[in-house]
Amino acid sequence: MQPFEYYAPHSLPEALTVLADYGGAARVIAGGTDLLLKLKAGRIAPPAVVNLKRLPALRGQTVNSHVTLGALTTLTDLHASPQLRARLPSVAAAAGTMASVQIRNLATLGGNLCNAAPSADLAPILIALEAVGLIAGPQGEREAPLEDFFTGPGQTALLPGELLTAVRIAPAAGPSTYLKLAPRACMDIAVVGVGLALQLEGERCRRARIVLGAVGPTPRRARRAEDVLLGERLTPERIAQAADLAAEAAQPIDDVRGSAWYRRRMVTTLTRRGLLALAEAA
Repeated sequence: MQPFEYYAPHSLPEALTVLADYGGAARVIAGGTDLLLKLKAGRIAPPAVVNLKRLPALRGQTVNSHVTLGALTTLTDLHASPQLRARLPSVAAAAGTMASVQIRNLATLGGNLCNAAPSADLAPILIALEAVGLIAGPQGEREAPLEDFFTGPGQTALLPGELLTAVRIAPAAGPSTYLKLAPRACMDIAVVGVGLALQLEGERCRRARIVLGAVGPTPRRARRAEDVLLGERLTPERIAQAADLAAEAAQPIDDVRGSAWYRRRMVTTLTRRGLLALAEAA
């Protein structure tokens, strides 16, 4: 591990000042479950590390017309929150599929998103729910749909000196779910992840969001699969067609966790399984 300067600011403006001073070269640490591994392995060598743990502005959950989740909310807090389980159970359930209890006690919402791993579990379901990232930086505050937040493996739309402070999610207009394929129910990162959200009007689909994870450089919507559902009854045949189109949207690779062929087949399986479950629940 290379030496670096360490900062532990007590306010958001102070943190932003430090980040601006380093012109985007400093790295932030929240839970540290990803950053520390990269530092120890020598994969990154930033000149400075900025600890966000003392920033109260990045903590907490607010539930009113929208659900707002602070970037420092841990995975354990997401999974255990009674309010989140009541309003957005698919997000709480997704957090519960991740890592071990010890890691979930440290890992944060903001860290999972800003690490921008293609297999990040929270990204598909949050994008399916049309979540928006709240961002603070030297030029003030701005918002960015999470659909546009990921630009490549390990890369986000954050500009130098900016921080993701929270995620805001509108009330769900219908059922949603996150399905994950991994060798074990927890501990392992996703081989395939599928986030699904539907809005139904009577027996017909008014809106559909199908978001794929771990099968491309960034989370990606299966737009053709969504379109084939719109205005239609969710029959098994229609759902099977959408599941096949979702697989066509995938861009998987071969690696030690699964072949591209297997991943594409499992996109079909998980999408079909999730849509059938949501149609039945609705």
